[in-house]
Amino acid sequence: MKCPYCGFLESKVVDSRPAEDGTTIRRRRECISCGKRFTTYETVEITPIVVIKKDGARELFDRQKLLNGLLKACGNRPVSLDEMTKIVNNIEQRLQNSLKREVSSKDIGEMAMAELKEIDEVAYIRFASVYRKFQDVESFMEELKKLLSEK
Repeated sequence: MKCPYCGFLESKVVDSRPAEDGTTIRRRRECISCGKRFTTYETVEITPIVVIKKDGARELFDRQKLLNGLLKACGNRPVSLDEMTKIVNNIEQRLQNSLKREVSSKDIGEMAMAELKEIDEVAYIRFASVYRKFQDVESFMEELKKLLSEK
């Protein structure tokens, strides 16, 4: 690590501890040449995930956008904010763990519906109705029949 005081390229770590957010390591370093101390922060580099929309447009994955969709689907349902945040965290973790840097919005929607189906079936149907854009009562009823047949 380059010393900010003298520019020497070598330093030694004298103290290392997690920062308050838990995702960063704070390191106190001492320059081998001038002996002055300085602090550096080490964080994990997260590769951005690009979402391919239905119309072919590309945008960065936005966890808040997904959470907003879940909030609408779970309105007046016994699903806590913690549970919805956990769903978003699970989906984001799965996306980060995959080797793909681009993912379709369809895949994200399917992951969200699978998680919602386990927690609250009404919220699942609400999310599916917006996500799948049911055009008529028949397509809505087909989804309900699939849900009932799985029970």
